[in-house]
Amino acid sequence: MVALAQSMVGDHPARPVLVLSNDPNAGGLAKARDLGITADAIDHKRFGKDRAAFEDALHKRLIQAVPDIICLAGFMRILTPDFAAKWEGRMLNIHPSLLPKYKGLHTHTRALAAGDTDHGCTVHQVTAALDDGPILGQAHMALQDGDTSASLATKLLPLEHALYVAVLRRFASGDATPVMLG
Repeated sequence: MVALAQSMVGDHPARPVLVLSNDPNAGGLAKARDLGITADAIDHKRFGKDRAAFEDALHKRLIQAVPDIICLAGFMRILTPDFAAKWEGRMLNIHPSLLPKYKGLHTHTRALAAGDTDHGCTVHQVTAALDDGPILGQAHMALQDGDTSASLATKLLPLEHALYVAVLRRFASGDATPVMLG
């Protein structure tokens, strides 16, 4: 989130209007405020198992902010098809694998267990299916002997930042041509 927000200056075609979290204690909220960005949280826990009510509150808060594009960054809630449909074509996500491989969680562990030699991250449009929308960019890195899930996460983070920043700039300019790094 910070990398995206810091990139949206000068001739960048987008500007941040809101950082929204489902966790009122998320560290990104304070970071957003420090950057002068409105930040808010809608605690999913207060909705219990009523996902529709939680997503309705998210939707209403987003409507108030009037975003053109929604960039998910560390938002670890699976969104329902109804919510995804409301923002279809305007919602991006970053995922720590080379989709379509390793949708869901524990991607680094799964890549290591499979004996992969190549790993990376993907920015994609969000659709109703988990980690399955059109791919807007990927960054590749070689796996090395001795890599662990933790070391992969650390090594991948700078690539995630570079990729998401590049994809957002291109997407906000109206170009959905995939960005490939590495």
